[in-house]
Amino acid sequence: MQADQPAASLPARDDRPPLEAETTVLAPALPSSAGLVQPSGALCDLPLFRRLVAFSFLLIAEFFYGWAWNTVDVLRPFLRQSLGLGLTQAGSAYSAQGAGALIGAITIGQLADRLGRRTMLVVVMAGYGLLLITGVFVSTYVQLLLQRFVLGLFLGGSFPVVVGIYVELFQPNLRGKLASAINTTFSAAIITLGIALGHLGHHDWRTLLWLGGVPPVLLAGFAYLAVPQARLASRPREARTRIPLAELFTPALRRQTLLLAALTGLNFFSYQAFSGWITTYLQSTRMLPLTVIGHLVSSQFAGNILGGFAWGWAGDRYGRRFGALGFFLAALAIIAYLSVPTIFILLLSLGFVYGFCLSASVTWGPWLAELYPPHLKSTASSIFNWGRLISFFSPLITGTLAAHIGLRLSMMVSSFTFACAALIWRRLPETLQQEKSDQH
Repeated sequence: MQADQPAASLPARDDRPPLEAETTVLAPALPSSAGLVQPSGALCDLPLFRRLVAFSFLLIAEFFYGWAWNTVDVLRPFLRQSLGLGLTQAGSAYSAQGAGALIGAITIGQLADRLGRRTMLVVVMAGYGLLLITGVFVSTYVQLLLQRFVLGLFLGGSFPVVVGIYVELFQPNLRGKLASAINTTFSAAIITLGIALGHLGHHDWRTLLWLGGVPPVLLAGFAYLAVPQARLASRPREARTRIPLAELFTPALRRQTLLLAALTGLNFFSYQAFSGWITTYLQSTRMLPLTVIGHLVSSQFAGNILGGFAWGWAGDRYGRRFGALGFFLAALAIIAYLSVPTIFILLLSLGFVYGFCLSASVTWGPWLAELYPPHLKSTASSIFNWGRLISFFSPLITGTLAAHIGLRLSMMVSSFTFACAALIWRRLPETLQQEKSDQH
C-alpha cells in the first residue's frame, strides 16, 4: 500500500468540507515598508537566508525548551535530597509538569492562532525561562509541584507554537527534515544538560537552573527581529464565534481529531509501558550491572537521534503516513527484546532498532498542522500533547499487571499498543501530495 494515498475508507483530501476550503483566503499583503509582517502562506516566499535565520532561532528556543523539560528527571536525585522527598513524591514532579504541559498545549496553541505565533513564542520562552529560575527558590514539596505545574504550562505551549511557525516558513517537502532537526536539538539539550551536570553538579546543582533559565528570558524579545510574523489566516464566518479548540470537533473534523488523540495517547502509553520500565527490567529480571544497562539505554537514545533524520526524510519523500511502518517495527523489536537470550550485542542492536523506529513520530508536527485549516495550525499541533493524559495511566496499569503476570509480560503490552497506534495512523488521511498540489 502506497503511503502517499489516503486510506480507502476515508475521502480524499480534495473532498474536504467547505469549512477548510474557505480558509484559503489570505489577508491582503502589506506593503514592503510594513516590516516583517507577511500574509498567511507568504512566508515561504521570503529569501532563504531570512527563513534560515528564523528557523535557527526556533532551534535555540527548542534547545532551552529541552533543557527546561528534562531538568525534572536529570535533577531528580538533587531535588529528593534537598527537599527530603520519597521516590513517589519526587516522581510526582514529572506528573505535575506533564499536567501543566497538557493544559498549556491546548491553551497556548489556541492563543497562538488568535494572537499570533511570534508573540506567543516570546511569551513561551520568557515563561519557561522565568519559571525554571524560580526552581532555585523552591523549599517545600508543595512549592515544587506548583512550580513544575506552571513551568509545564509554558513548556506545553512550545511545540504547537514552534510547529505553527516553521510549517509556514518552508515547503511541505522540507518539513519532515525540519522536524528531524527540531528532534535532534531537543536530544542535544539532554546531552548538554548531562555533561553540565557532570561538571557542575558537585558544586551547586541549582546553577543548572540558572544556565537553562536566563538565556531564553534574555533572547525571547529577539523573536520580533528573527522570526517573521504571518498575517493570521481568515476564519470562516461560521467559525468566528467558536473557540479554536471547538472547531477541531465540528462534524467534519471530529472523527479525525478523536483518532489523532487516540494515536498520540497510544504513543505515549506505549513508550511509558516499555521505556519507562526498561532499566528496572534489565536490573531486576536480566540481572545486569548498571554499567551494562547504561550502554543498552544509550543505544536506544542513539537510534532515536539517527532515526529522526531517516523518518523525517522518508516523511517528505513517501508521505506522512509512511511512519506507521516504524511503529509496526517498534512493536516487533519490543517482542524480540523481551524474548531473546541475555546477549549484550543482541540487546544492544535491538535497543538501537527500537529507538530508531520510535522516532517515526517525528513528522507528526507538520502532519498535524497540515491536516487542519490554516487558521488552526497551532491548535491542531497541540493534539500531540493530548496523549500525555493517557500516558499518566501507563505506569499504574503496567505496574499492576507486573504484580500479577510479571514485568516482562506487562511490558509486552507496549508491543500491542504500538501496533494499534500504527493501524490508526494508516487510517488517517495523507497530506503531503495535497499540500504540494495546493502550491501550483
